[in-house]
Amino acid sequence: MSQSPVVIGVDSSTQSTKAAFTDAVTGRLLAVGRAPHRVSGEGGARESDPENWWDALREAVAAGLKESGTDPSAVTGIAVAGQQHGLVVLDRGGKPLRPALLWNDTRSAPQAAALTEALGGPGAWTARTGSVPVASMTATKWQWLRENDAAVARATAAVRLPHDFLTERLSGVAATDPGDASGTCWYSTATGGYDEELLTLLGLDPALLPAVAATGATRVGSLTAGAAAELGLPAGVAVAAGTGDNMSAAIGLGFGGAGLLDHPVLSLGTSGTVFAATRTRPASIALAGFAAADGTYLPLACTLNCTLAVDKVAALLRLDREDAVPGGEAVVLPYLDGERTPDLPAASGLLTGVRHDTTPQQLLGAAYEGAAVTVLRALDEVLRACGLDPADPAVATRPMRLVGGGAQGRMWVETVRRLSGRPLIVPAGGELVALGAAALAAGAATGQDPVAVATSWDAGGGAELEAVERDMETWERVGTVLDKAAPSLLA
Repeated sequence: MSQSPVVIGVDSSTQSTKAAFTDAVTGRLLAVGRAPHRVSGEGGARESDPENWWDALREAVAAGLKESGTDPSAVTGIAVAGQQHGLVVLDRGGKPLRPALLWNDTRSAPQAAALTEALGGPGAWTARTGSVPVASMTATKWQWLRENDAAVARATAAVRLPHDFLTERLSGVAATDPGDASGTCWYSTATGGYDEELLTLLGLDPALLPAVAATGATRVGSLTAGAAAELGLPAGVAVAAGTGDNMSAAIGLGFGGAGLLDHPVLSLGTSGTVFAATRTRPASIALAGFAAADGTYLPLACTLNCTLAVDKVAALLRLDREDAVPGGEAVVLPYLDGERTPDLPAASGLLTGVRHDTTPQQLLGAAYEGAAVTVLRALDEVLRACGLDPADPAVATRPMRLVGGGAQGRMWVETVRRLSGRPLIVPAGGELVALGAAALAAGAATGQDPVAVATSWDAGGGAELEAVERDMETWERVGTVLDKAAPSLLA
């Protein structure tokens, strides 16, 4: 009996690569191959060798083939969803000139401030790109490279995002998609293309950039003979444009034009993000006004400090991550890597409100609360960007999807539930970024709408946790500390 068609969705994140082998008809997850990444850097620096991502992709695909027992001839499509914003610079042979600057590298904070001022302030940027430059955005990293490693900047023959780099290795085609491109701050969500004035401001030749496909599901090419040999797959497999990790998670949830719109999502991973898919183009200086992978939009707020920061606090206290209780009077702002929302790139962690009877478990609980409040405070702005009134009872009680590694932790779920006051849905299916990429791969192979594909797979379905009374005392205590501390944290 012949095997059903299989698609591979690749999640190339900050820490690892996952290759999800997925039945293209039913969405059943056959296997997930995994391989780690190496991240280096001290202080504000965070870098990775892009060749390590390719090696990890090869290892993950090999592991997935072996675990799933998939006949390579059954694979019909592949798509990559990658960590957003990273800057990859290549020579004329397509080889990296230096390690990639990652999204959570905060060294370009001064360049972000200078670029914002050079164009006339935050409003001028959101009118064009939907977003204000912060240290995470690719444009600021390119400007940092020009000022700090000018020889490499001059030698650069191609500029890519992490997922673009891998897509090009697969297909031989230099392509990106509107979703990931919208995180560069040189792509205009107003016009749907690269902004020539911004490229001039950045001294960036548009010839160095990849072409922008119509959507992340657009078939940009086929698996080359060389890539096929390295991956153990047949040449000619459809290669999708792919997208950024947050855009792919939205697809995996069935969010977009053919699915759910204006529903909030909170992702608890290395970063904490809150977003929604909408038809309304966002232009808020408080948010990243991204495009979505399917042609809609994805207003998003991102915090640098989420699960890794809380796990670090747990390690310092010598506690298991689940050995925590509500923080009481203690407040912890776990800004161990600076912060993006709010824009505090030079911030460090803050602890206040400690008493003689404060327990280690309360301090850990306070770290959870500080991280959760930081990202949840942006939720109302995301809803406004969707054209909704956050005070509308119908909006305030709309269920929020909770995804990412933290969504599997009891303390994360209960903290978010208590501080949001919303019903929560924790999708039963895992690996939503990889499954979203698999839906993009299926779209490239068949021409189907990837959101409709993901909806039919029901990867975003799950049991609903009823809302509990919102803990306004903790909400206001943490918020007050954050508002008072923000000016000093900027120093």
